[in-house]
Amino acid sequence: MDRVAALDRLASRQFDLLVVGGGIVGAGIAEAASAHGLDVALLDKGDFAGATSSASSKLIHGGLRYLRLGDVGLVREAHRERRVLMHVVAPHLVRRLPFLFPLYEDGPYRPWFVQSGILVYSTLARARLNGLVPVERATKMVPQLRAGGLRSCALYADAWTNDGRLTLANIRAAADRGATVLNYAEVVALGGGGAEVAADGRTITVQARSVVNAAGPWVDRVRRLEDSRARPAMRLSKGVHVVVEGGEHWNAALTIPHDKVRVSFAVPWEGMLLLGTTDTEYDGEPEAARVSDDDVQQVLDEAALAIDGLGPPRATFCGLRVLPGGEGTTAAAKRETVFSTGPSGMVSVAGGKLTTYRRIALDALTELGVRGLSKQPRPLPGAEGLDRIGWQYELDVPTRAHLLHLYGSLAPEVLAPAADDPSLLEPLVPGRPDLRAQELYARTHEWARTDEDVLRRRTTAWLAGSGIPV
Repeated sequence: MDRVAALDRLASRQFDLLVVGGGIVGAGIAEAASAHGLDVALLDKGDFAGATSSASSKLIHGGLRYLRLGDVGLVREAHRERRVLMHVVAPHLVRRLPFLFPLYEDGPYRPWFVQSGILVYSTLARARLNGLVPVERATKMVPQLRAGGLRSCALYADAWTNDGRLTLANIRAAADRGATVLNYAEVVALGGGGAEVAADGRTITVQARSVVNAAGPWVDRVRRLEDSRARPAMRLSKGVHVVVEGGEHWNAALTIPHDKVRVSFAVPWEGMLLLGTTDTEYDGEPEAARVSDDDVQQVLDEAALAIDGLGPPRATFCGLRVLPGGEGTTAAAKRETVFSTGPSGMVSVAGGKLTTYRRIALDALTELGVRGLSKQPRPLPGAEGLDRIGWQYELDVPTRAHLLHLYGSLAPEVLAPAADDPSLLEPLVPGRPDLRAQELYARTHEWARTDEDVLRRRTTAWLAGSGIPV
């Protein structure tokens, strides 16, 4: 459905549910609602996954440090969701990855304490990969691991993903079931059973029986559209990541402890090494969040505690976590999901984890009064038939693997136009495995409107260098 048709449809019918916000939570709600037969409209004032949902740590994980904070229930639920995402929902996008937790002589933890925690964590994960490994084995798994002062490493398993594409896959699933989805469409007023929406120089009225606010860092701003007297209920934490060269020969990621609460990660991701994250309270406007030189230096300094020979930054990005209001540091705040209902019945959802987005979506629909919800996981587009793909073109192994990861069994659909235009099989940018066919597909099938939409959220072309918008 093109934008004109989507706008006309938005203005001409009453929807069962209007979802405000096209990040991973809003996308998950739209996917679940459409699967349960609701007529859904999904809107985002920017691009889908345009904020934190394409700027996370890219991890689908139980959250080892949450055990230290006492959130055993969250860890158990996250592990359950990780297994479902890996094996049913998006096996092409969510990949298992071993993690090493280095234990240095001057570190905050003793080996026996970490070994006990890893045992509990792995039990909750139903995983056999756990325990302490000697330095020699650890350095073979991670060649750049700093060996000086290293006593041993704890070993456990989690998973990684491409967060932006996971969000898009959920939106694609909703759209395939008839949901009306539109990016660059801002809700500017709420009330009277619907919303006023500004898009493409028009302002239209969208009628909906129910509204859910999944606007992420903008959740309180949308709440004030419904009730101008609504007080802020959330606080924000800025998480900065830095991408450097490396990771090609890593057979595990690193979880680096900094104190009894904070850890950072070094993850081999999309042919690069992803470092981060910071966790600092942020009190500005969400759209004004930026990566500072001090942020970059902090990430590099913290990574250097466990990694030798780090290269210069190739790219940086930041996202904003939405946390419950309260006292104390943001690093110690619980990563819980908060639901609230406004005076006109709008349900606002804030917080939570990328890993548990499916459960958050079901909880949001429960808050809206939707009955008969099924917890049965559903494969996202591209998740089935991964072993039966017919490749119609001769592509090198890395390119095939890349396309399989991003699109799964939809990869032949992405490449189909190359039958008439072979130039679409050429690289999109030098130094990356993305093809020009992916740009065409992003604009015709995935709602991309700008170059940044294509380079940053539909492909991995932004990793080619600092000249690419981030």
